Parts: sequence; structure tokens; C-alpha cells
Amino acid sequence: MVWAALRLPAEAPPAPTEAQVGLATWALQFTPRVALQEEAVVMELSASIRLFGGKRALRDRVLSQAGELGAVAVAWAPNSLAGLALARAGIDSGFRPSLAEVLDGLPIDTLSAARPHAVTLAQLGCRALGDLRRLPRGGLGRRFDDRLLAALDQAYGLRPEAHEWMVAPERFDARLELPFRVEMAPALLFGARRLLLQLCGWLAARQAGTTAIRLQWLHDAMRPRSAGAGGELVLRTAAPTRDVDHLCRLLAEHLARVELPAPVGDLALQALEVQALAVASASLLSDTVDEGEALGLTLERIAARLGPERVLRPVLQEDHRLEWMQHWQPAAEPQPRRMAAPTPLPQPTFVFPEPIRLAMQGDRPLYQGVLQLLTGPHRLEGGWWHRVPDAAVPGGQAMLQVQRDYWLALSPHAGALWVFQTRLADEAAWYLHGSFA
Repeated sequence: MVWAALRLPAEAPPAPTEAQVGLATWALQFTPRVALQEEAVVMELSASIRLFGGKRALRDRVLSQAGELGAVAVAWAPNSLAGLALARAGIDSGFRPSLAEVLDGLPIDTLSAARPHAVTLAQLGCRALGDLRRLPRGGLGRRFDDRLLAALDQAYGLRPEAHEWMVAPERFDARLELPFRVEMAPALLFGARRLLLQLCGWLAARQAGTTAIRLQWLHDAMRPRSAGAGGELVLRTAAPTRDVDHLCRLLAEHLARVELPAPVGDLALQALEVQALAVASASLLSDTVDEGEALGLTLERIAARLGPERVLRPVLQEDHRLEWMQHWQPAAEPQPRRMAAPTPLPQPTFVFPEPIRLAMQGDRPLYQGVLQLLTGPHRLEGGWWHRVPDAAVPGGQAMLQVQRDYWLALSPHAGALWVFQTRLADEAAWYLHGSFA
């Protein structure tokens, strides 16, 4: 797994700060697995690496904007607790040479669970996490609380972690306290860009764009009475967008014509109008004629260049047996007529090449625990017409007829499964045929 820990300068706050929530909102554009952890924001990026063009491209993109949102350190590690410890120590990677070797050299106080026991551990000669790890586990568990041993195991990847994932709000409304009082309107762009980065991250997570935003500013408390509480600026675009540079350029043009009657100490940004944003497909092949050459013509041209047997496409079969619902044929061959909609039965996402026979506990099938049968039976019979050469019988043929009762089953550890029980066989048995994503 690949985790990124983005650390903010403050110590662990008792409650999430606006800066921390804003950083987490921005991070949702990379992955839905974003969580707040002490003074940092952590995100699990394993499933996003390929989407963003590889590890280096994803790392560069995160680093290019995280600093603008207040992150003082970014660290990468196989788990979030190790990433936070590395970020506190100013080390950016926990993958080389190995996580254990990198963590062993970190100071004790980089692990939050060890901080309450820092004085006692120092008296024992423990100044690094490696020293702490070498203490006898039994004595460590008896002398200190369970939280220390659990955190140590989690940081070294020996125990799983649990997180409460950040959920993108339905509406975007963010505030920012400026680090200094601003007297000239164009200088507001420094803080406004930080809010726009959060906005564009929120829009990317929702696959949307905005056509109208409102930037509000609040004057300093020590202002003249005539200055009022603050002001606002509404910015509109002709088409939905989430391009932060484009929005910054437009905002700079509008702020250049604004005069502030008093210094500004706070900013707020709201998305007034949000629309779904049509994103161009990243596929190399298009099914539509409007975007260029049709898929069929493209496949024909590639097949002519590489050979017809090297370019295949899946074709549905009029067959309810799971193994023969589709087959592969050369792409240049004519496509069969469109089939009628299949029977509305559950269909597994992943199908095993061959059904796996299951062990039994009494009359109940087992797969990573006793299976709980949820729905069924879905009875399936067919294949009497399907014959293939049988090597066991010279010149003979075997009939691929099946008589099965399918069930949607739940495994305690493997999740939802597609299993069946054979019927009218010499020995009735249970088999695993597929799993659901």
C-alpha cells in the first residue's frame, strides 16, 4: 500500500482545524480514502497511481500544491502511522531501504503513543523507535498501556489500522484567516488561491465544475465605522471549469479594480453554481464516430497490420452457463446480432477458470469460514447440445451438460460469492464459481 501523510505546522489539535479540513477536501481529488490524523491529513493512494500517470507524476502533483495549502512536510510510507512519524522527522520516504530500517532510526517522540512515556523510556535508554522495538514485548505490555504496543505494531505494519474516511460536503463553503492584514485588494489573491485549490479538489472529487463562485472578505475589527463589515466579489464563467490557474487569472483581473476601505483579515469562498463536467475519455479507442474514426474501423486497420488472430474482442453468447456466456473472436469478423436482455440474476464480477470444489462442515459449504446462503436457489440446466471431443474415448465426444443450483453466499472473510450445488450427480457437491467486487 502507498500512503501519503501531509503534516501541518501545528501540534495535534483537539478538534480538526479549518486548515486541516481544507487540506483534506483538496486531497479528495486523488482518492476517496482520506482521513484526518492528529495534525496531519493522510491518504491511501494505491488505487490512484495508474490514474495519475505513475508514482512520480502523482508525487510531483501532490507536492506542487500541498505546500500552498499549509503542509510543511509530506511523507510516503506503507501505512499512515509510519507516514506521520516520517513527516514529523522530516523524512520523505519509508520504502527504501525498508520501512523497519527507516523507522528504527526515528526519535521516540515521532510516535504519538510514546510521548506520554518519553521520560521513562529515556531512563531505560530508549531514544529511537528501534530501541523501543527491541524491548521484551511482554514487559513492554505490562509496564505501559496497550496503546503503545498497538501503535508500534501498526507503524511497522504488523497490525492493521482503522480510519474514519473524510466525506466531501454537499456544498463548498470554506474560510481562511489570513496570516497578516491585507490593505490592497490584489494581494488577496494569495489567500484566495489557497481557497481555490480546495475548491478545485472538491470539484474533482465530485467530477464537476463551477460556473459561479463568491469571494467574500471581512475587514479587520479595528476598522472605521464607515468601512462596513466587508465586501464580496462574484465571479462567473461561460462554461463549467475546475482549472485553478484559469480561475486565479480571472479573479486577479477583478481584484485589480477593487479598492479596500479597510484592512482585510479573513476570506471566505463559496461555490454558487456547480455542474457535472464532461471529461474527455482517456481511452485510445473510441466507440463514437463523432470523435474520429469508429472503433470497428480502427480495429479492422489494426488487425490488417498485426494479423486477424492477434486482435480479438469479446462476444456474448446466448447461453446461461457462466463458462460459455462469452467467447473471443477476431475483431474483423462480423458481429453477431444483438441479444435479448439476460435473465435478471446476480452475475459475479470475477469468474474462476474452473469451479473450485468446497470443503463441507456437516451440510454447509466452507470458504474462509462457513458460508451463509443469502439468495437462491437459482436453478440452471443446459448444455445437452454442446459436445466436444473426448480424449478418453477414441473418436468419442463429451456432452457439457450442467445441472446446478446457484446461490449468492456470504463468506466471513471473502465477501459475496457465487456458489452452486450439483444436481442429479453421482455425488452432490458444492463449488465456488465466482466472486463479487
